[in-house]
Amino acid sequence: MAKYIKAQALLHDNSIDIETRSTHEDHEDLRLWLRLLSCSTRIEKELRVRLREEYNFTLPRFDMMAQLERNPQGLRMAAFSERLMVTCGNITGLTNQLEREGLLVRTADPEDGRATIVSLTSVGLKKFRMIARSHEQWIIELLGGMTKEEKQRMFAMLQKLKVHLSSSIRKRDSTSSRVRI
Repeated sequence: MAKYIKAQALLHDNSIDIETRSTHEDHEDLRLWLRLLSCSTRIEKELRVRLREEYNFTLPRFDMMAQLERNPQGLRMAAFSERLMVTCGNITGLTNQLEREGLLVRTADPEDGRATIVSLTSVGLKKFRMIARSHEQWIIELLGGMTKEEKQRMFAMLQKLKVHLSSSIRKRDSTSSRVRI
């Protein structure tokens, strides 16, 4: 019980976050969703701060370069919008910045002259890998309060949730696409 009280004190001692919207009277599903969102937001905020402080880099730039590192043949500009869930305008701005810094290059798509392929330069790949090593260590540190077994259980539970969500969304999409008279 003392361990629980200490954990609650730490939660509430920290900055106010989205989870503070909930009360014990709220449905446990709502409270769980807010807890997941709160944890994700805290991790993302800390990563943003560390990227900015240690590398003068932003999370969107890191995410874009991560996609390119995983796709050495390059990606079409439109693919970034889908993968990063941002507008094409945002992608163009990021691409312009990273290209000016010599971290990526644009080339015409040989299969479609109207499309552009973006890929990392050797300098960009080297810089990304250096930042990615730090990023990985930060994640390990931030999730270090859990045992290996707890992480494995949580991973399995979140996988179950993810499968359920995908199924629910597909079901909704299939029923909403039917023509209604």
